[in-house]
Amino acid sequence: MKSSPSTSPRLPRRLSLVAETADSLREGIQNGHWHDRLPGERELCESLQVSRRTLRSALAELGSEGWLEVEGRQGRRIKKHGSVTKNTESGRRTIAILTPGSFLSLPPRISFVMDTLRDKLTAAGCEVQFHINPACYTANPGRVLAKFVESHPATVWIILSAHEPLQRWFNRQKLACLILGSCAPGISLPSVDVDFHATGHHAGGLLWRKGHRRVALVLFKGIYGGDIACEEGLREALKGMPGAQIQVLRHDASTAHLCALIDECLRLPNPPTAYLVGGATHVLTVMMHLMRRGRRVPADVAVISRDNDPILETSSPSITRYAVKPAQLAGRIAIAVRQLVETGTVSNKTIRLMPAFVPGESV
Repeated sequence: MKSSPSTSPRLPRRLSLVAETADSLREGIQNGHWHDRLPGERELCESLQVSRRTLRSALAELGSEGWLEVEGRQGRRIKKHGSVTKNTESGRRTIAILTPGSFLSLPPRISFVMDTLRDKLTAAGCEVQFHINPACYTANPGRVLAKFVESHPATVWIILSAHEPLQRWFNRQKLACLILGSCAPGISLPSVDVDFHATGHHAGGLLWRKGHRRVALVLFKGIYGGDIACEEGLREALKGMPGAQIQVLRHDASTAHLCALIDECLRLPNPPTAYLVGGATHVLTVMMHLMRRGRRVPADVAVISRDNDPILETSSPSITRYAVKPAQLAGRIAIAVRQLVETGTVSNKTIRLMPAFVPGESV
């Protein structure tokens, strides 16, 4: 099975999603994106950003039209290719969204943002393409990025989970791009993010007023602008406060490592009495492990989530957290992207959304 990235089929637009998915598959076959056989259903779902049910309905439609033939475990063989066509639309505007992992692996909040963003940009006449390439997220991604970007021309790039090396490459290349997150120090790319500096500052003041003097800030390893801003805000809030101590715990995203770091803290003569946790997926791990070690929340230790997720609404005790409406975030991203498409720049390079404080029972 061969694949040509430069002829990737467009993502389906949400009119009749099954019909549009079928059209995308036909276009991919005609353009020579696939030869001999189609990829598996999982790969197709991720590349076209549709559910398996929608994909199967579209595949059945192509099968009834004679495009495909099912060959048992060998998958679907392409029976006819049609004429090879090329997109000659001189004014086509392509928005490329780059992620390190599957769209299906994104947190629900970000998945909603991406889905809403695609609808908004498609309605504005843009073609949206999702690209999954973990090789672009290494410590030295320059060579991979150069080849990848050359083979996937786009009007504007939207970068998710952009660590510092990735940001610096796009900054040097002067490509039109938008960072979904915060820029690392010294990088001036357009970016849209939550105001994590304000979040860290507010959380620090809240914990101080509640009597907490030793605070642990839990972050993922790596240099991310939002994490840096959050730490700066927390330190500013507690600067000069008598007895205030901040300990930063940087984990590798595994439960085992995060729990080991918490255990190290608990063995200290004066362990932290409060945890500010970056990344909603890790908050429950922190809180449950503390309770497993006999610490009551909030009687013995406080826990605040810097980020929000629907799952946090179901916890008991309810978790104190900060939240930005996903629809608001998607709207601001769409406005910035359209400005980049139309003018090549944005009126405000640093767009920060003030999160709402959601009081809970964990402080």
